[in-house]
Amino acid sequence: MQVNRSCTLNSRCSLVESVGLFTESAVPLGEKRLMDVKLGELGSWLGTRDFTPNGLISAVRRGHDRYYNKYINVKKGGIGGIAMLLAGYVVLSYVWEYDHIKHDRWRKYH
Repeated sequence: MQVNRSCTLNSRCSLVESVGLFTESAVPLGEKRLMDVKLGELGSWLGTRDFTPNGLISAVRRGHDRYYNKYINVKKGGIGGIAMLLAGYVVLSYVWEYDHIKHDRWRKYH
């Protein structure tokens, strides 16, 4: 996105810049979230990630903290967060046991 630098201080362009609508380049690529990264920047963004064991553990910890603070640790909580965990557990256990279930389905009972 091009910013017109020839605008005067009283014009709308400088107001838009001061409000922060052109903050795409102000955030370093390594600090952007995945949803904010453009497709052309994806390779460079992946290069800035920390794939060491400590980096992966801290990423999982940050994800758990975000999930916990968004769905569990709220003032007006509902059953949504717990229901999502339970649904995820059911789907995951079905995927783990699919081979056993598939063999039971093909077995003849007569």
